[in-house]
Amino acid sequence: MSSRERVRLALEHKEPDCVPLDLGSTTVTGMHVDTVYRLRQALDLDPPGAPVKIIEPFQMLGEIKPDLINALNIDAVQLTGTGTAFGFPLEGWKEWKTFGGTPALVPNGFNTQTEPNGDLLLYPQGDRSAPASGRMPRGGFYFDVIVRQEPFKDEDLRVEDNLEELSVLSEAEVDHFRRRADELFTQTDKALVLNLGALSLGNISRIPGPGLKYPRGIRDVEEWYISLNTRRDHVYKIFERQTEINLTNLAKIHAVVGNKPTVAYLTGTDFGAQNGPFVSPRTYRGLFMPFHKQVNDWVHHNTTWKTFIHSCGSVWALVEDFIAAGFDILNPVQCSAANMNPFDLKKKFGSRITFWGGGVDTQGTLPFGSPREVREEVRERIRAFGSGGGFVFNAVHNVQALVPSENVLAMYRTAREFGSYPLRLNSAA
Repeated sequence: MSSRERVRLALEHKEPDCVPLDLGSTTVTGMHVDTVYRLRQALDLDPPGAPVKIIEPFQMLGEIKPDLINALNIDAVQLTGTGTAFGFPLEGWKEWKTFGGTPALVPNGFNTQTEPNGDLLLYPQGDRSAPASGRMPRGGFYFDVIVRQEPFKDEDLRVEDNLEELSVLSEAEVDHFRRRADELFTQTDKALVLNLGALSLGNISRIPGPGLKYPRGIRDVEEWYISLNTRRDHVYKIFERQTEINLTNLAKIHAVVGNKPTVAYLTGTDFGAQNGPFVSPRTYRGLFMPFHKQVNDWVHHNTTWKTFIHSCGSVWALVEDFIAAGFDILNPVQCSAANMNPFDLKKKFGSRITFWGGGVDTQGTLPFGSPREVREEVRERIRAFGSGGGFVFNAVHNVQALVPSENVLAMYRTAREFGSYPLRLNSAA
């Protein structure tokens, strides 16, 4: 069975030949560049010192190349645009090293400056003359977005200020999607996952405007969340206009890629914390759901794509609403959060939404457990989610830095070994 067919059947809640596997088809199912480098070395895919491209500088994600995809039997690949959260394009690669010593390649716009305390600053659009918009603490692994909120009065707020980073796609960008979709569809048998991160409404990693030199509007994280209640009408108008732009871009992309993609990753806005949702069901239904439903309805009416929502944390209280809004797929399925027991999730929602992720805990088991503990947890999660399809295996969110290669290999090898249908989950570990 081809990877594309395997994923399609799983999304139709049917059992393919085996549980599909993902690594790197989205910006929330990838792997930190340090871990990609060590894994490639462990698999003898590169000579020592061969650099890895950083394809997502905010989360420092490493490129998952075709040889690694094939080595791990991955079933999905990423179809994405040319930009980054910091406003510079993925082009003109140059050498760089992480704090962990990993040899990497970064885009030309990846221009850093070292602070006296050893922190690294990163700049919007690569322009060092503008205030820095990202900070990586000395010895750290990721860039934290720097909040650069300018003082404002409520009567001066304009909807367009919080939409400055959004625009109708250029013809060059649309042509990129066309060429890349054709390439991936004809040269691989993988399921294409169309990444459209700009569709996220109120994505807190983007609210501070890391790609803008001088962001205007509501750009402070705390102020934004307060505004969901105190300035609800204003936020609603922002979402309304953002959705208009998104629908225009969806139509432009669909016109050139057609139904080559299997999945469209539409939103990465987080609604859950460790112990429960930090957006109430009432707020979700009144402020986010109308626009999520509008976009999902457009996709389902005009395409064959399945729609993908990413939300970390404890979102049990919102899953029913995600389904009502038309989402087909939930990620990352953070089973360690409150009320996110995998067996309960499958029993309650498994016939109506696909779980993409949840395969192993990336906060505890994967980085700190033994290969045997990883193996046991993977088998348990396949037992919880696998029956009847509706499951695509991936770790809970991106595989982080410092995760041992032997644990990553144990994860994927166990998933393939015990993920064949009919599931052989009573076999000895």
